[in-house]
Amino acid sequence: METQKQKKPFGEWIKTSITIRMLMVGILILVLLIPLSYIKNLIQERNIRQDETVKEINQKWGNEVLLYGPILKIPYQIHTPKKIWDKKTESYIEEDIITTDYGFFFPNTLDIQSDIQSETLKRGIYKSGVYTADMDIKGSFSVPNFEIQNIAAADILWNKATVIINSTNLKGIKSNLELKLGPNSYPLRSRYTKNSYTNILETKFLNENSLPKDNTINFDLQLTINGSEELKFIPVGRETKVTMTSNWSSPNFSGNYLPDPKTKEISENGFKANWKILQINREFEQEFFGELPHINSSAFGVKLFIPIDEYQKSERATKYGYLVIALTFLVFFLIQSISKIHIHPFQYLMIGLALTMFYTLLISISEHSNFFIAYGIAGVSVIVLISTYSKAILKSFKFMRFIATSLIALYTFIFVIIQLEKYALLVGSIGLFLILGTIMMASRKIDWSNN
Repeated sequence: METQKQKKPFGEWIKTSITIRMLMVGILILVLLIPLSYIKNLIQERNIRQDETVKEINQKWGNEVLLYGPILKIPYQIHTPKKIWDKKTESYIEEDIITTDYGFFFPNTLDIQSDIQSETLKRGIYKSGVYTADMDIKGSFSVPNFEIQNIAAADILWNKATVIINSTNLKGIKSNLELKLGPNSYPLRSRYTKNSYTNILETKFLNENSLPKDNTINFDLQLTINGSEELKFIPVGRETKVTMTSNWSSPNFSGNYLPDPKTKEISENGFKANWKILQINREFEQEFFGELPHINSSAFGVKLFIPIDEYQKSERATKYGYLVIALTFLVFFLIQSISKIHIHPFQYLMIGLALTMFYTLLISISEHSNFFIAYGIAGVSVIVLISTYSKAILKSFKFMRFIATSLIALYTFIFVIIQLEKYALLVGSIGLFLILGTIMMASRKIDWSNN
């Protein structure tokens, strides 16, 4: 006798169908992407506000410093013959039109000793790393070579020669600048230049005994300057040596040249680095005629790198928000499917909102504390909340402990990834592989026939 398979009522089938539950969980995950996106926008907004505040602090203290010089500036005459029509004689008269141009001569040697003392300035909840650099700049000028431009000795205006230094930050200078050149000292004063990409400091006309007409002339300059973020130099010396010492523990050596690895030292107490750059290592000559070139691309130095701040870490944490929600829902789904316990979609939604609250707690607490403490408080709060709620849903201490253990492992895993830099991808890939393997093993106990 043929029997017919009894069909479940539609309402009962909706409650017990694994396919429907999977679709419901997937839809809820997509819905929870909306508050996650708002949290990301909040982090970006707070980060922009921090950047604006830091920029304002730096402008008042002193921006980044780029030093270009000292450079010997010597004017010379240019003779241009020109024929002019004379109406009286009704013939052309040749006149000598004299104009003035400048030759710029870089030092033969340049030795810069720089001691950088950093500190942290705060405004409200925001802070910026700034520094004061004490520099001892020494070197020498050799006899300028005008012959390469076929300039006669009589056309060189030695009596109007000066020395100039270019810098991107005049506001930060905290010492009166006296350039000692040969037996004389010359104050440096700022000079307005309409089209210059740096600010120019220039001496008065040099005395006769300070000019390198026949012999090399030594110079010495003491400079104290406030700056922020970066300190860079352009290697204008035929041989340029730079020594930096600082109490900043996280430097980022940048620019066109790196320090000698044998002399570089970095510790918790600061860093020390030495550079030695020869003319042959550069892309420009030792002298220029007409105007100074734009050679900022040859600059080198150090950036006082601030390690990943709280907002950057929080933003990295939110990138794993989808993973946290999906894996947590998957744990509840597996428990529901294996134990036949019914979990209402509203309860899934409450769990998802609790997971998103982790990130708002993280942002708000980290603004007043460090990231480690904020992460711990936010993580413990969310784990306790969801574990307690799961006890009410699943009616079992065993499942509550399992949920708590899973969340602790998941948040610990994400915290480790955030802290890592070089091995973040490797550790993340291995961790996800192990999670996938665990889920595959657990899913074997599900009865997929009730779909």
